[in-house]
Parts: sequence; structure tokens; C-alpha cells
Amino acid sequence: MAARGDGNSPSSANSKLYNRIAVLRAERNLSRQELAEAVGVNFQTIGYIERGEYNPSLDLAFRLAETFGLPIEAIFSRQPFRPLSEEIYRRPRVAGEGPNT
Repeated sequence: MAARGDGNSPSSANSKLYNRIAVLRAERNLSRQELAEAVGVNFQTIGYIERGEYNPSLDLAFRLAETFGLPIEAIFSRQPFRPLSEEIYRRPRVAGEGPNT
């Protein structure tokens, strides 16, 4: 059987998808329930996506991007996102700071 790429197939199990949904929700003061209603899914789905336990379909990724008014690549990535302080202020990571020390 061919892999469907829906986040549940064996070939996609090794393809972790990182996201900034929790940060974007917090910036916009949205609950998981409110975001879920805006994109037409169950609020638990938003939690699964935020925690990296479920990869959204391409259609759902587009709906999330449209809801936030951002391109998909600003929300999802195959590589871990750099902290926003580095992205925005180009501040280098200090030794002993952060998870990769």
C-alpha cells in the first residue's frame, strides 16, 4: 500500500514537522477551540499538531496559514525553528542558554 503522507503512514513517521502554532495562537489571544473552529477541526487536533503528534494535511496547513495570514513556511518546517529572538533581532545564542547547550 502506498504511503499517503497524512502523518500516520510509516514513511512519514520519520518526518517530524515543527510548527509555531502555539506561539501564533498566544500572539493573537486565540484558544485551541477558537482556532479549531476557524479552520474546521476538533480542538484536540490543534493540540496534537502543536505537540508534533500529528502532521496536518496540506489542506489543513493552508487553512491554518490563511487564518494566521502567513505563508505555510512561516508556520511549519522540517527543521526546528530558531528562537524568535534570533530571527527578529539576529541575537546569537549565548553559551549555556537554551536547549542545545
